[in-house]
Amino acid sequence: MKGYFLVLFVIGFTHAQFKNGRILEPPVPRLCAQRTIHERFTDGKGYMFSWREPSLKGVEEDWLNARNYCRQRCMDLVSLETSAENEWIKERIVKDKVKYIWTSGRLCDFKGCDRPDLQPVSVNGWFWTAELQKLAPTTQRDQNDWSETGGIGKPQPDNREAQQGGASENCLAVLNNFYKDGVNWHDVACHHVKPFVCEENDALIKYIKYTNPHLQL
Repeated sequence: MKGYFLVLFVIGFTHAQFKNGRILEPPVPRLCAQRTIHERFTDGKGYMFSWREPSLKGVEEDWLNARNYCRQRCMDLVSLETSAENEWIKERIVKDKVKYIWTSGRLCDFKGCDRPDLQPVSVNGWFWTAELQKLAPTTQRDQNDWSETGGIGKPQPDNREAQQGGASENCLAVLNNFYKDGVNWHDVACHHVKPFVCEENDALIKYIKYTNPHLQL
């Protein structure tokens, strides 16, 4: 029964529809079995860095395309849930001289985001989509790694692009000293393209194991 509910959860969530008709794609068994792991964190979870993958050399993707690449391989965009993981990822960004990366972080901007506990959304509506885990309120600066500056000199997140007549900055990227501010979190419009980090996703791996019991993962 537990496996049945896992299947329902994964299928239901992976078929989420976006406004422009694109979808959040489900995992592909063959690709899950062939996924690349460049390094493992102290908890044993594997990570793939797009700039280290020969087939992705020079490739940058928008937020949804990056998520779908990861998800097809039983991974998802990285969720920086702990200070230790956050610093570990930042070290690799600096070491490899990468300008910026996508994470799974996103502002709640769809049906259901009017919940009282998410108000105001700009403060309480950020979450790690890969884990369905809320981030600390943006006002709790000691509980996150938002930069203290950005393109208009304001603390992040500032939704700068929307204020200047463009798209809303609903996705979370890590920028490498882009504004001479160190390596920190920034809100960025999701259509921009960037390198990305995939992190193994327990729920997707369990789903593929349940539906493909003979597959070696």
